[in-house]
Amino acid sequence: MDRRSFLTTTAASTAGTVALLNSAPAQAASASDALARPVPAQAHAATGKDFPKAGGNLGNQNHSALKRIDAANVRKLGGAWHINLEGGSTASHQQCAVIAQNGVLYLATTQQNVFAVDGRTGAVKWKTKVSGDTTNMRGIALGQGLAFTITGDNTVVALDQKTGAIRWTRELLVDDQGDPDCDPASGQCGGSKGGLAGAAVYWDGLVYIGTQGSTAGARGRAYALDAATGEVAWTFWGTPGPGQFGHDTWEGDTWKTGGAVCWIHPAVDPELGLVYWTFGNPYPRTDGSTRGGDNLFANCLVAIDAKTGKRRWHFQSVHHDIWDYDGVMSPVLADLLIKGKKKRVVVYGSKTGMYYILDRADGKPIHGMEERPVPQHAGQKTSPTQPFPGGEPFVDTEPRLDKATRPVPFYPTGGLFEAHWDRATIIFPGAGGGADWSFPSFSHRTGLVYVGYGLINSAYSNTHGGRVNTARPLGEYFAGGLAAVDPRTNTVVWRQEGDWSLAHGNGILSTAGGLLFQGRPDGVLTALDDRDGSELWSWQCGAGVNTSPLTYEVDGEQYIAVLAGGNGLPYPDIPKGDHLWAFKIGGKVKPAAAPVPPSKRNQIRTAAVSGDTAHNTVTLGRTWDNAKNAPGTTESLVSQNAMAPQHLAIAKGTTVTFTNPADNKSAHGAVSFFEAEFDTGLLMPGQSYTYTFNTPGEYFYNDPVAPQSTGKIVVT
Repeated sequence: MDRRSFLTTTAASTAGTVALLNSAPAQAASASDALARPVPAQAHAATGKDFPKAGGNLGNQNHSALKRIDAANVRKLGGAWHINLEGGSTASHQQCAVIAQNGVLYLATTQQNVFAVDGRTGAVKWKTKVSGDTTNMRGIALGQGLAFTITGDNTVVALDQKTGAIRWTRELLVDDQGDPDCDPASGQCGGSKGGLAGAAVYWDGLVYIGTQGSTAGARGRAYALDAATGEVAWTFWGTPGPGQFGHDTWEGDTWKTGGAVCWIHPAVDPELGLVYWTFGNPYPRTDGSTRGGDNLFANCLVAIDAKTGKRRWHFQSVHHDIWDYDGVMSPVLADLLIKGKKKRVVVYGSKTGMYYILDRADGKPIHGMEERPVPQHAGQKTSPTQPFPGGEPFVDTEPRLDKATRPVPFYPTGGLFEAHWDRATIIFPGAGGGADWSFPSFSHRTGLVYVGYGLINSAYSNTHGGRVNTARPLGEYFAGGLAAVDPRTNTVVWRQEGDWSLAHGNGILSTAGGLLFQGRPDGVLTALDDRDGSELWSWQCGAGVNTSPLTYEVDGEQYIAVLAGGNGLPYPDIPKGDHLWAFKIGGKVKPAAAPVPPSKRNQIRTAAVSGDTAHNTVTLGRTWDNAKNAPGTTESLVSQNAMAPQHLAIAKGTTVTFTNPADNKSAHGAVSFFEAEFDTGLLMPGQSYTYTFNTPGEYFYNDPVAPQSTGKIVVT
């Protein structure tokens, strides 16, 4: 069977239905247009007074029927209460989606504490330490009177929902004898190679748990556990073993360490009895030279029988991925009216910046799918084609000079599927671009899918043999925005671009009150009009808001709540914390003090070297020797820090000498990019160039011969 199978149609059958990928962004629709779409009754009911799981309901719709807080009164929102869960610690980022049931909020911190908090007062009802090993905790599941979570030591824990007492634990990834929990031939699949990840999901007696570790060669697997006992009911392998469907899409034994982990929580359709899980990129993630084939189930949405773990169907969004385009957005289930007929769909998509809208029952594309030829590289064993859905992308698919995605100079650049090998090549959407692991929302009020996205380039190369792999070019800008997509046509209705990437845990909550709530890395929680994205209210939470807001009701009062604790992606200096906030109309608690916002550029974070120490000289093609406070003695053409020093601090009026040592073998240079402050031209070994800095500022520059080598001069 063709592994791309029945899920794609021929190019001829979709002719005329696929919009040009480089089409201009859609303009904002009028308010009447935004509400003109008929939205049928949904199989997945909107949340009400409770918000009982990550994503709100089993369809991950992040939509609430509550409407006491609306566009008319949202400006009166104030803090109902605020607590610091970990005593004000800023040591860890927090990524947990808070949930609510019967007036109680449940969440877990990276420090491995699980909390139950009174939703009306903010009083902690109970707190339980579940492990000493930290990990990203992304959400609690509730069921059968228990609260389910994962730990940093790869254990699933069930706690009494009322008291926090631990009822059972189940260690995964190892068997009863401490050996890897794999079939005997599976190779590396447990221990330090992988770990548990994602929010837990409960449905009908089972708890669904995913894994992470694709960058370390873990073999992905999805678990279903018996909620009453913790026993494993079934395991679905991200890379199929011998005799399993898709095994022949891996060259040799590469499936044993093939990645394809499922580190974001799934969606569940009780009517069809299916769980929809997204699986990430293959391993090695940027080097496809050894793992020929499509590499199932990497970069796939897989519909799995919820009770047996058997594959019903799959769709692969990227064949033989070498760009880290893992599909790590939680799938959203929705019911649409298309040409008068009700369609049950799953909305799947992520870093490619495109939505793949599929029939939930059989995986067939709703808007057609075209396998298009893409750039090729024989050494990378690239796939000859990649799937493009009908409609249009919700972000651009290549860098643009007029946006944050303008590429750092001298790098080779390309679009979505540009091939790379030994030269770092800038592509967009990159590994952190498009809609990475943001949590979108499907609104029952407007019929639109709302998704946060990032505008972030990546620059990948094959990483073997000491070649360059820069991931994100130093000095580049970051930005992002929010798009409203009509899933009936897979087209953008409106977008709001802004200063921040909104694709890394920045979940969106939509409500029947006509509002969208979303947080930002600078600590601000916003309320937006669901018709056009205009901002109606904002609040400073004190740390980056990179989790999903929720709404719930206690004693007839509607609350909005969010955990603000930062994330680290794509901004390494994002403000961290442990702030749990709840808001209500007329709340009296004041906003937090604004933290220093993260840099909007990919900063050079090495310590500054003073001009006096460096003799006001930058030595090209060399790295700085911190022990000797002097340039190193060996030329480098692959390092990102082959400017010695990489970070130079000088006073206004200082003259700096850029020199290419006589014993270097290559030409080098230093060219200020974006600000165009200076340009040494190419300097042959033994040549120098001087420049006097008369204007205070921060100046990034790179080497036109080895562009990944990037430096920064700060003038005060």
